[in-house]
Amino acid sequence: MLKFMPVGDSMTIGSAGEHTWRYRLWQHLCVAYGGPVAFVGPRETLYDKQADAPTSLAYADPGFPRGHLAGWGEGWLHMAPLIGDAVRAHRPDVLLVSLGLIDLGFYTNAEQTAENVRAFVAGAREADPRIRMVLLPVIPNIRAAADAPFAEQVERFNVLLAKAVADLDEPRSPLLLASPPEGYDLDTDTYDGTHPNARGEHLIAEAFAGAMREAWGVGQAYAAGTS
Repeated sequence: MLKFMPVGDSMTIGSAGEHTWRYRLWQHLCVAYGGPVAFVGPRETLYDKQADAPTSLAYADPGFPRGHLAGWGEGWLHMAPLIGDAVRAHRPDVLLVSLGLIDLGFYTNAEQTAENVRAFVAGAREADPRIRMVLLPVIPNIRAAADAPFAEQVERFNVLLAKAVADLDEPRSPLLLASPPEGYDLDTDTYDGTHPNARGEHLIAEAFAGAMREAWGVGQAYAAGTS
């Protein structure tokens, strides 16, 4: 069985009533991979906006393996200290990582965030020297459209993320830099300028699926949809 652990912020945990890109990717892999697939991790919940806490299990379709390591308002800064224990406990084959927007928006600059990427990779590999990782660049959100210094930090971080992947990639523990979701548009693919709607979920899932297919031969071409 191929085991994946999604690691991310609010775009990955999702909120009550959503499918999440995790669900969309699991659906795709169940068909495209040709073998059993599991999503694992120490958390299962969605974020409940009314409770202001990650306490909901109200998925639009709860019938999938909901394990993850994602949190509303969490970034590389928060996940780097947690990833080692999560990998040791849940033994994923592949980490699917979408982080950085929160870091750059509230906690660390591009260079500091890139250092936390390197700490995250080191922690994951300490727990499993053969772990594979797919890293998604930060998708600029509505704030980046109006805040030029923030937009510059996002652009700078994505350059440093690519450098980290190139520096740290190794045969026994490969790192992939996924391409940004093709055609992703804040007006049509998010519900608030940051968080993905159904179409956005598919595009993020497709970005991860495409990287794994092209580099590792995992699965087939993503069958996009909007439902």
